[in-house]
Amino acid sequence: MQVSVSRKNITFKPDPARVIVRFLFIDDNRAINTIRFVLNMSADESSFTLQQTLRDFSMRHRNISKIFEKHFNKVSHLLSSLHINPDDVDYSKKILIGSYFTMEYSIESAAFFNPSMVEHPDQTEISPGSKRVIISFRATGEGHISSIVFRTGVLDKNDDLIVEPIGNLLEEAEHIRRHIYNKKSFAKKLDEMQEIHGIVPPELVLDKLNDEFTYGELRKCIKESREAIHLECDKDVLFNQIIWLASSHYELQFSLDTNISERVIFPVSANERNGIEDARFVKFTDDDNKIKYFATYTAYDGTTILPKLIETEDFYHFKMMPLHGEIAKNKGMALFPRKINGKYAMLCRIDGFSNYIAFSDNITIWREARMLQQPKYSWELIQIGNCGSPIETEEGWLIITHGVGPMREYVIGAALFDLDNPEIEIGRSKTPLLIPNVAEREGYVPNVVYSCGSMIHNDELIIPYAMSDYSSTYASVNLKNLLTELKSS
Repeated sequence: MQVSVSRKNITFKPDPARVIVRFLFIDDNRAINTIRFVLNMSADESSFTLQQTLRDFSMRHRNISKIFEKHFNKVSHLLSSLHINPDDVDYSKKILIGSYFTMEYSIESAAFFNPSMVEHPDQTEISPGSKRVIISFRATGEGHISSIVFRTGVLDKNDDLIVEPIGNLLEEAEHIRRHIYNKKSFAKKLDEMQEIHGIVPPELVLDKLNDEFTYGELRKCIKESREAIHLECDKDVLFNQIIWLASSHYELQFSLDTNISERVIFPVSANERNGIEDARFVKFTDDDNKIKYFATYTAYDGTTILPKLIETEDFYHFKMMPLHGEIAKNKGMALFPRKINGKYAMLCRIDGFSNYIAFSDNITIWREARMLQQPKYSWELIQIGNCGSPIETEEGWLIITHGVGPMREYVIGAALFDLDNPEIEIGRSKTPLLIPNVAEREGYVPNVVYSCGSMIHNDELIIPYAMSDYSSTYASVNLKNLLTELKSS
């Protein structure tokens, strides 16, 4: 039988009014000229300009003067060329200078897509039969730079989503704390990065460090090593690779007075500078029944992709770390919500064509994968992949898939796998669950429906999905009917 899909009448659209502030810097000469000009302003002119700026932007951003001061501190070293001590600069002039090195960035002006949905850690004050959820989105703005943003809502007993109020003052993380590295595992990852082989041994840097070291200690050793061995420019790639790897670990802490819809995970490290793409969030239950949330995502620097992992317990504090190993090299990795037979399990698409499954003792190291699914039907002939983490049901692991067929049309399907051995396929959908309809075909990338993570609520499968890489919505499917169809296929 054909499984019935109920599309819901709700759309999450990109909103250009959703802005954050970013540091703006072009070059030293222009910066010095700007600083000189502001310092030479009369008291009346600088006061008028500052008050006008604060009036226009203090309602758009939380603690805007604090942000201006932070950005002044980023350029304060340039005052030495003007023979001025930064400590001697009047506070209001510091704030005004900082405003010239600040810009607004509209995080979702281009697209708001590829959602995933998980159960919210706070389930208080909701009606029976309802569930509070967190929906993550890939927000894309100017220059096609992607970040991760959130919305919260409550699914009621009829699977209707009531979106909770959205905060207006968007923020990046309040603090960024660098990771503490283990020398042995760090060196192992460097060995995997083939680009550095034959250039200069990383031991020249790492041997100077303790078994555990900080980002600052690593930067200091690199500086000293560079000065000591005087490498030619083309040999300097080793140090760049080490810094590139180190900067991919970091932690974010958001202010407790932010609404979750105001928290923006914007690219921080060099390997993310062109975007954080397609976060697949999953509620993970550890061996001791402790709940954590993980998300796999793709970091993109404009040339190279790096699969990475987010860990959080409360959606205030996030740990970001790269995924290591031979198979951690492609998009679309999706973590199972618990260990299987004592090992972490992950879906992946290492050849860009088929679905694979991998197991590991370490959640960040993935070395071997086995084929799980190959394209079988006409609507998935170009490629098959996952649409988020597997969902555990009494009948098996339910995996929402995407298939690409004629005209590069992306559709959504499903498959069922054995609970104890998820390499065994019980059944898969012969026809797609979701195909772009007339209203969903137009967008940044036409003819695409795509999801990064679904969940079960009141015996219904809830599928949030993007429409042609522009906006998002969701649909529901009766779980019993779907599983019956998969078992009979």
